[in-house]
Amino acid sequence: MRARISLYSRIEVLQHGLGDADDVSSRPQATEGAPPSHGQASTNVKRALNPVPDRNDSAKAPARPSSEGHGRRLTAAFEALEAFPALAESRNRVLRLVREEHTAAGDVVAAIESDVSLVIAVLRIANRAPAPKRARVATVPEAVKMLSPSGVEALAARTAVFDFFERIPGWDAAPERFRLHAVATQRAAERIAREVDLADRDELLVSSLLHDIGKLVLVHAYPGYPGQVHGDARTPEERLHRERRELGVDHALVGGVLARRWGLPARLATAIERHHSEEPHGEAAAIRLADMLAHYSQGNQIEPARMLKVARELGLDAGKLRSVMYELPYPSGQQRRQIDPCPLSARELDVLKHLAEGKVYKQIALELNLSTSTVRTHLHNTYAKLGAVDRAQAVLVATQRGWL
Repeated sequence: MRARISLYSRIEVLQHGLGDADDVSSRPQATEGAPPSHGQASTNVKRALNPVPDRNDSAKAPARPSSEGHGRRLTAAFEALEAFPALAESRNRVLRLVREEHTAAGDVVAAIESDVSLVIAVLRIANRAPAPKRARVATVPEAVKMLSPSGVEALAARTAVFDFFERIPGWDAAPERFRLHAVATQRAAERIAREVDLADRDELLVSSLLHDIGKLVLVHAYPGYPGQVHGDARTPEERLHRERRELGVDHALVGGVLARRWGLPARLATAIERHHSEEPHGEAAAIRLADMLAHYSQGNQIEPARMLKVARELGLDAGKLRSVMYELPYPSGQQRRQIDPCPLSARELDVLKHLAEGKVYKQIALELNLSTSTVRTHLHNTYAKLGAVDRAQAVLVATQRGWL
């Protein structure tokens, strides 16, 4: 039985690349139940990603070059993720939006947030910008604002892409499978955030999309992952247990280390790292529940008792959780997010809302206790601020930008 590796030893080992020491036979072995030394943790993880095949399973065991050390393979896997391809349609939509006139920032943000690779790219570049006293960028709206439309266009234009109908070397179908579950988890996280009124929703949309990014590292570092590692495990918890048992680490831990390597905020990396912990809290708990809801909506097996426990941690009782589970697979008429600041005054916005409901000037004046001429003045000012020529265009612009 492998010695149990402490969380902090694993983090230290991963963050230092695990080295490539070949002679491990002389190192002291950790006793079961005791935290191993850094060297022993490194040895265990090396053995995990270079497992000795079972005698009865030698035909299925992947061939591994004996000269390739674990540290090099892990580093190569991290570097491979820096070129993780975006869905071609997502990249093309971003380019189309930033090249159009009068595109709402919210539309650009939504297009980027639909794709793992694009989110990684804008956050990495935004966090590279020199600003000693500025906090690290954790959300896509912040990153888009910092990069500007021209910066987003340049970044998207040089992003590698994949298409479902055209396989790319080294990835096979991994990007599409990963993206589908990531987007499903993100959608579930957004639904949870609205239900329990969570703060930092923009950050949650990022962490929920990237929550399983460590799996892609393990795919590159170990050709037998996930099939040979997970085996017949059915639930997310069972699969995580197999990862820890067979590899000495799990995808959540690797994902947290990768997020830190990219320079993303520590709190975001921590949420990714802890979303499978036994007692998740805050953002990590929201991601955990969203992950289970995504598996449920995709017809995969989950542990009902564990799901309910995490939901209660977030303030969702069984009744509310049932409602979310029922509604989630169906398209939601979610309200457009407001990214751009609204240029209209509170009164101008009130008048425009009434206009959007199909009411005429006299009705609006009566309901808002204004004169008809005042209503006309407010609408005249509204058209000017929105660059609209009539009421229909004013309502359309305000709706597209999330102000109505």
